[in-house]
Amino acid sequence: MKIVDIECHVLLVPDYDAEACSSAQDDLVVIIRTDSGLEGIGETDTNPWVARACIEAPGTHCMGLGLREMLIGEDPLEPEAIWQKLYSGSKMTGRRGAVICAMGAIDMALWDIRGKALGEPVYRLLGGAAKDHITPYASLLPTGRTLDDYRDSLVAKAAESKRLGFRAGKMEVCVKGPYTHNALDEGDEAIVEIVAACREAVGDDYVMMVDVAYCWPDAPSALRVLRKLEPYDLFFLETPIDIDDLDGYAYLAERSPIRIAAGEWQNTHWEFLDLADRGKLDVLQPDVGRVGGFTEARRVAKLAHDRGRLVVPHCWKSAIGIAASAHLCAATACCPFIEYLPANLSESALRAELADDGLTMTEGTIKLPTAPGLGAKLLPGALEQFAAETQPFPAEQSLERRPA
Repeated sequence: MKIVDIECHVLLVPDYDAEACSSAQDDLVVIIRTDSGLEGIGETDTNPWVARACIEAPGTHCMGLGLREMLIGEDPLEPEAIWQKLYSGSKMTGRRGAVICAMGAIDMALWDIRGKALGEPVYRLLGGAAKDHITPYASLLPTGRTLDDYRDSLVAKAAESKRLGFRAGKMEVCVKGPYTHNALDEGDEAIVEIVAACREAVGDDYVMMVDVAYCWPDAPSALRVLRKLEPYDLFFLETPIDIDDLDGYAYLAERSPIRIAAGEWQNTHWEFLDLADRGKLDVLQPDVGRVGGFTEARRVAKLAHDRGRLVVPHCWKSAIGIAASAHLCAATACCPFIEYLPANLSESALRAELADDGLTMTEGTIKLPTAPGLGAKLLPGALEQFAAETQPFPAEQSLERRPA
């Protein structure tokens, strides 16, 4: 079997908000086709125009090749060998960043093909089942341009997630720091207020996480608030400080009363080695599409297991990425949850209308997938519906910010 083509689809919701703290508004979906008729799908969570260029751009020398030209003609049943070829051939351009994200979408699609060819769900090819079910947590991003509206929106979504059967949820409390939602810029007391309101809404029997989106300038500032959040029994607090402040993360790991989680932006297992060994993080959050696909995500899972840490995959995209997270979780004993963006609680139409993840939640858990490959399927007409080249861009967006 040989790879004969790769399609890159840049997708965008027509009503995207460039000021929102949500990357679920756009996507790069790749489709890899083979001479046998089998095809696989993958996606990555980064600027889709940049990732597409990483795949389609030609190379001019052996240290900076394009991903597509290295991929065509390869055996799709050997994803790990292909990963190494792409990594080595693009090393001068890549090694980290957008090239690795593009490789993540490719690798995801290759494992999808391999599973379909062998008649097995991907997790069985990653080492087999390490558990008999998967537990999703509802990932909840509120709306509102005032603190009251923001808090009330998150409280309502938290309560609704519990009504829908979720046993756990993550509250996006992005009201302070560089990535504040809808221009909110509040103090530490607002974070504590929102967390307290959410805990009251869901009760004590609901596992609660909080993401503050790198809001504090340094570890001591973060620690002061973490101590105030201790009474609310958080499973973890995500990305309290800049991701490059590894010494700061180590400071928090030694002193925080709450587990610290990070890793959504990391590329390759080498960056997770830094997070685990130098940053001493409790919870590693590889995004299958960003880290470099299943080939790298399984290496992150192993290093977490060897160090007694937890893996909780990041996934803020479509049903394709959710399916990938489910397979990684199924094969990873130290993965207690996956991030799950509920379609009916998301503002992004891509989450609800791009693909079917093939998963069914019953009483707060998901059965292990049984379909070959990823089990995710694109919905009819979705690629055409969200094709960025055909979408009208809102008039208030400046010409400089519109994709060509």
